[in-house]
Amino acid sequence: MSTSLLAPCRANFSLRVAQTSVRTYAVRSEAVGDPKKEIIRKALYPNNIRSRPTPTGTWRPDVARALQFAIPSVQAHHTIERAWLLHKRHVRKEREAELARKFESMRRAMDELQRVDSRLYMEANKQEDPRARSEAERELAKKLKTTEVRTLEARIRGLFPREMRIPTDTPPQFGWNYEWKPFPRPL
Repeated sequence: MSTSLLAPCRANFSLRVAQTSVRTYAVRSEAVGDPKKEIIRKALYPNNIRSRPTPTGTWRPDVARALQFAIPSVQAHHTIERAWLLHKRHVRKEREAELARKFESMRRAMDELQRVDSRLYMEANKQEDPRARSEAERELAKKLKTTEVRTLEARIRGLFPREMRIPTDTPPQFGWNYEWKPFPRPL
């Protein structure tokens, strides 16, 4: 067994950026088009990206030096990473505590409703199938036009009606529609 395998190895990975051009997908075979656009394109995306940084900041030749200056050691990087994870855990715990508080408040309100009026409690907790239709609705659907049937099927009980107009600051372009009637929904 070799002693070099037992010795702690420390890989010296350089943070140097590859010196080859990465933008091979954006190269055109011939320059066709507006010369103003070509000037702007050449200013934003220079041909020789090794020599200087781009104006948009998409490439910097000194990125390795900047990273080493910002985070001088691996230990500092791990410390920052652990602090960030600790912050995220605190935010998550606060959010979970707030949700638990709201849930407990809702549970107490429902218990109070059950104690005061059991009929209202049962009505509030009734599971309702949004696709289920009453006999009156089925009979009404047989007499309606196709668009009105779609309106009847699209409207879910308990939700805000879709055909309701949104209040605005200005009047509508064509005035008030006096013939409009809300769609009758039997309950």
